[in-house]
Amino acid sequence: MTRWPLPDPMQAALAQAQLAAKAGEVPVGAVVVRDGAVIASAHNAPRTLADPTAHAEILALRRAAEALGQERLEGCDLWVTLEPCAMCAGAIAHARIARLYYAAPDPKGGAVAHGARVFEYPQCHHRPEVYSGMGEEAAAGLLRGFFRGRR
Repeated sequence: MTRWPLPDPMQAALAQAQLAAKAGEVPVGAVVVRDGAVIASAHNAPRTLADPTAHAEILALRRAAEALGQERLEGCDLWVTLEPCAMCAGAIAHARIARLYYAAPDPKGGAVAHGARVFEYPQCHHRPEVYSGMGEEAAAGLLRGFFRGRR
């Protein structure tokens, strides 16, 4: 089997996930890309920030909106190491993200291909293109190692 190098945005998201793990947070990282350049990055930080909404995706979307000076992130792509939850999927739709790339599926908490499947609801007024599995092995390995160390 031929292995292709991961695209730079997913490598950047994985680097953010590693920073989360070092901080004692669940290792999830995210980056927002516009015109081929990373404009925002973040990792999970709910414990660090004492904020239940401080998921990597939410923080990256907030930073991208601030960098662009607008709440709509049309033309932007989000790269994240884990399938987004319902909260994050809702934020992705509200931000008008063009494309979502996620590495590992999340059968327990994901809401894109699992669970709520937020983008499939008629009430969801914006649906990004979704691509999954790119970097799955690396992202899943980080998560397994993190939780193995917690047990």
